[in-house]
Amino acid sequence: MTDHELLQDKPHRHVVRVGDTVRRPLQPWSSSVHELLLHLEQIGFPYAPRFKGIDDEGREVVTFLDGESGPAGWAKVVDERGLVNMARLLREYHDAVRGFHPTAEAGWAGFEGDGEIVLHGDFGPWNLVWHGVQPVGILDWDYAWPGRPVHDVAYALEYVAPFRDDAMCRQWLAYPEPPDRRRRLEVFATAYGIGAEGLVDEVIAQQVAVQERTRRLAEQGLQPQAEWLATGFLDTTADRIRWSRENRHRLE
Repeated sequence: MTDHELLQDKPHRHVVRVGDTVRRPLQPWSSSVHELLLHLEQIGFPYAPRFKGIDDEGREVVTFLDGESGPAGWAKVVDERGLVNMARLLREYHDAVRGFHPTAEAGWAGFEGDGEIVLHGDFGPWNLVWHGVQPVGILDWDYAWPGRPVHDVAYALEYVAPFRDDAMCRQWLAYPEPPDRRRRLEVFATAYGIGAEGLVDEVIAQQVAVQERTRRLAEQGLQPQAEWLATGFLDTTADRIRWSRENRHRLE
């Protein structure tokens, strides 16, 4: 491993690893996220990167978490052991932030108002660091915000049940055959520690909420949401919501 590695190279998101740290662009709400990361460090939550300050180029500096992440995460949750471990990690995170009351003077990414806990907001398999089928870290906290814990659960379930058609499951999400979505939803819910009843409605509700957040951020000119709006990604999102509504019988 070199001392300097390019992790993402997009006009709005140039991310590099320098030694044992990662340098990332700041967002308008970054100081609120830093407050969250500092809380997690203070209580000894081991799965979050540690915030190390701002470097001389104006980038946030966090510790590097070693393991597999990004696209490699999809195959990890096809295995039910990975699915269960992901759900248990989400519950452990939610338990770690109960009683945390941030000042959050900078606000959050597109969501306003009070919530029961500070959610991760983007808890998908690509944002976890994996050792085998065990997640050992959580990445990309930019979309943390205060809300109901079930929103994080529903967000994850959209991707790991998954709420996608058979062709996408096999072509893009590493499934060797169409998944038993109902079983996978129940397995995840049980591992997290809740019942499965009502979760399909929660998944659809969070899809709509995330779509609206994306639109709000795009209208503010923020990236990558502005690019998504310009390239028709929100139309894809609408198609996914439609699929969820029309295929809920596969999951209930």
